[in-house]
Amino acid sequence: MSRVQFLTLGLLGSLLVTTSATAQTMIQDTTARKQPLATWGVQFEELEYRYSDSDEELGVWKSDAFYGTDELKFRWLSKGEYAIEEQAYEGLENQLVLQTPISKFFDAKAGVRFDTPEGPDRTYAVLGVTGLAPQWFEVDANLYVSDEGDTLAEFDAEYELLLTNHWILSAALDATVAFSEDREIGQGKGLNSTETGLRLSYDLVDRAVSPYIGVVHERKYGDTADLAEAEGGSTEDWFAVVGARIAF
Repeated sequence: MSRVQFLTLGLLGSLLVTTSATAQTMIQDTTARKQPLATWGVQFEELEYRYSDSDEELGVWKSDAFYGTDELKFRWLSKGEYAIEEQAYEGLENQLVLQTPISKFFDAKAGVRFDTPEGPDRTYAVLGVTGLAPQWFEVDANLYVSDEGDTLAEFDAEYELLLTNHWILSAALDATVAFSEDREIGQGKGLNSTETGLRLSYDLVDRAVSPYIGVVHERKYGDTADLAEAEGGSTEDWFAVVGARIAF
């Protein structure tokens, strides 16, 4: 073999090795980019002070902490009401759920819920859907089965009207329906309660901090209202609210 042929073969071999290494690197980079990236976040949809028409003062929150990808996400959902004068919780609820997409606009979720209501604590299995309905309504529907064998359902809906780039008017409806009675926690059968709210917020920092004012109406129905009255509680309240939405 001549010197020229030997050098030519050497150059071709080096080129093949370099090309193979470059291709392998590109494949690895492409594969890495296709892997879903895990993210996390915490947000308070409601963090507010409420003052009722019967002079009741409450601290109220509704929060969501999450970690995961678009394909599978772990969420810790918490909400509660704290009576300021009595220095006691009127309700405390925590949910630990896994969430995954089932369509373009909706996710399914399943997990457990831990309640500290008035009366004995309760634990529930959770199955629900959450997402964006037509006309841009945010909806959240859940079915709960308690450790006592009682079943109930909750439906939440919210609509945001963008008045300007910073002013946002939000309307919300929460409704609870029980398919069985649980007198120990003041739960009757049928439509238990509704909460409707109207809040006007101002976006301060790219929707990360949005203080708001508003009004909330709470009402109990049927057997649940009768049980509340028997315990000396109210069945209907109006609240003036001031608070903030916070996300980070």
